[in-house]
Amino acid sequence: MRAVIQQSFGGPEVLEVVETERPKPLAGEVLVKVHASAVNPIDVAVRSGAIPLLGEPPFGVGWDISGVVEEAGPGARFAVGDEVYGMPFFPRAANGYAEYVAVPSRQVARKPARLDHVHAAAIPLAALTAWQGLVQAAGVKEGDRVLIQRAAGGVGHFAVQIAKARGAHVIAVASAARHDFVRGLGADEVIDYRTTDYTETVKDVDIVLDSMAQGDRALGVLRPGGVLISVLEHGNPELAARVEAAGRRFAGISVEPDYAALEEIAELVDAGRISPYVEQTFPLEEAGKAHELVAAAHVQGKIVLTV
Repeated sequence: MRAVIQQSFGGPEVLEVVETERPKPLAGEVLVKVHASAVNPIDVAVRSGAIPLLGEPPFGVGWDISGVVEEAGPGARFAVGDEVYGMPFFPRAANGYAEYVAVPSRQVARKPARLDHVHAAAIPLAALTAWQGLVQAAGVKEGDRVLIQRAAGGVGHFAVQIAKARGAHVIAVASAARHDFVRGLGADEVIDYRTTDYTETVKDVDIVLDSMAQGDRALGVLRPGGVLISVLEHGNPELAARVEAAGRRFAGISVEPDYAALEEIAELVDAGRISPYVEQTFPLEEAGKAHELVAAAHVQGKIVLTV
């Protein structure tokens, strides 16, 4: 089978397509014939060595997949022919940029019926990050005021829709060029971070989803008892202590596989309440170009590889 691997840390050029052996599913696992795999900022950071999550190369990056079950091991939750999507093994290697991936069947869920594989692959890591933060950690509910940074990006554009689906009032932070897009997702208020300091104009927020490592700045907009969800500073005990000392609650989020959450997200997708946005697709052989775009940090929604 074809798979993208790297022999060293470096720029996008270290990603290469190779022929390798197809994995075999063990008990409780399924072999997924991958149709699409999304590219996330963590992929870029791991590839470059900025976040040495997988140790030393060689290895293959990529976690988001959508495809069809080709083989099912004994006791697996799915049968041959089932369409599934998920984020297997994170933060360990999943080798998601490949034609086949063997995964535990409880780390994937049935693909949303209304989506093709490209759009389904765009969901798992980003939407699970938003879901595990907003729903599971913060308990977002009707009437909550929620501020979302990078609202037009991968995690952000799902966070806006998830918060709205739960009945929240959403304040979105995004560049002016993305305002129409973010309003179309359901945002009630939109702030241009280039011209406005949201910490001076926004107060009494119930939940902040901080995806920019700005926890101390964001703390000031939270009401007493409010929740700061930190994506990039989830392991920062000093920040957590400052948040708690200020009478707010700290929720550090390190996303993990969660088939039950993926099932709930799929229900919202099929009900038309969440729609993934894919800005561009690339074939597997152009994974490096996809990484260049994601590294530039100006992607609206997601970038996806077609396999």
